[in-house]
Amino acid sequence: MALVRLPASMREFSKDKPEVRVAGATVREVVDDLERQCPGLKARLLDEHGAVRRYLNLFLNDEDVRFLGGLDAKVAATDRVTIIPAIAGGA
Repeated sequence: MALVRLPASMREFSKDKPEVRVAGATVREVVDDLERQCPGLKARLLDEHGAVRRYLNLFLNDEDVRFLGGLDAKVAATDRVTIIPAIAGGA
């Protein structure tokens, strides 16, 4: 099972667990299983069209899923999916 790392701002859905083991052969299936285990989280990850929200980055191991086929990117049982909220700012 793949490992999903959650940012602190989303751990309310996982009962404060920083990581959740999930099943799935693609990022989309991983998100679906994550929703099954942590209800309400999918709406924080995906927009109304089913795409990754603009202000979030999903990484499969060390690569942004947008460059790996998006939600259809293949996931192995030993992979790590990391959710990283985008950071804005500057002077």
